[in-house]
Amino acid sequence: MPAQPTKSEPEKARSGGQRLVFVTGPSGAGRSTAVKALEDIGFEAIDNLPLSLIDRLLDGPPIGRPLALGIDVRNRDFSTNALIEVIDRFEKKPDFNLEILYLDCNSDVLIRRFSETRRRHPLSPAKSPAEGIEQELDLLVPVRARANVLIDTSDLTPHDLRAEMEHWFGTTGGNHLAVSVQSFSYKRGIPRGVDMVFDCRFLRNPHWEPELRSKDGRCHAVSSYVEQDTRFASFFDKVEGLSLMLLPAFAQEGKSHITIAFGCTGGQHRSVTLTQKLANALAVDGWQVSIRHRELERRGLSGAVPGRKDEEKA
Repeated sequence: MPAQPTKSEPEKARSGGQRLVFVTGPSGAGRSTAVKALEDIGFEAIDNLPLSLIDRLLDGPPIGRPLALGIDVRNRDFSTNALIEVIDRFEKKPDFNLEILYLDCNSDVLIRRFSETRRRHPLSPAKSPAEGIEQELDLLVPVRARANVLIDTSDLTPHDLRAEMEHWFGTTGGNHLAVSVQSFSYKRGIPRGVDMVFDCRFLRNPHWEPELRSKDGRCHAVSSYVEQDTRFASFFDKVEGLSLMLLPAFAQEGKSHITIAFGCTGGQHRSVTLTQKLANALAVDGWQVSIRHRELERRGLSGAVPGRKDEEKA
């Protein structure tokens, strides 16, 4: 994991608003562990608070310490639309600095965890956990897309997850700036909460090459095609230079996370190529970086890299 840049007094520097973290994700992914870790870090933590009570809880002056709320399908009045409405509402409130932490996990790992603990899945108490897990993952797709911080716990022990929480949300000592680099399609609009947006639709488009159309920017053949555009090197050098100049300034000002996004027509080739390349460059420079590919996630392509096996054979 890349070394963390440091900053000072993040809560005081973030517009003076109440820091609020919603912790969510599929059952079995580690939400309870994450909420307890946040409590140890210094957050006031409440788990399984009904959505209808959130406004009443937060109606009043800031409580003076960051607040973490654990939210999942077991909440009494949970629904995807209701949670999205709450997120939209608090993102617009100037007195709050809302962050969405989504704990993700591979479905096979979730099935194994439920089997080991012999727990029933809350969405399928009378059936196999696999059915409930599949239903819950589908239910949470819109919430996952709104996450500011996404942590995949598939290969993490509880100790590892607590360390990740300290990395992302630690409020004492060596604080840091978390950087998220994302790709998106302009057809679906610019993602919410983005700090820096770069339009790369001027670059040559692999979509018009039949052998590249079904692949994405994580594939070497696609990224090479995009990088062969004579304007690519100059564009990327300027974006990288601007990012490396601004990130230390953002960290010094106390921001806890920055999102950089690249957009193209379909969100599959050019924007994905640039997202991967910039994220790698920032990680090499020592920044803690996460990668999101919004359109690939919608199509269920966030894991495998199309064309990788063919390239290895070649």
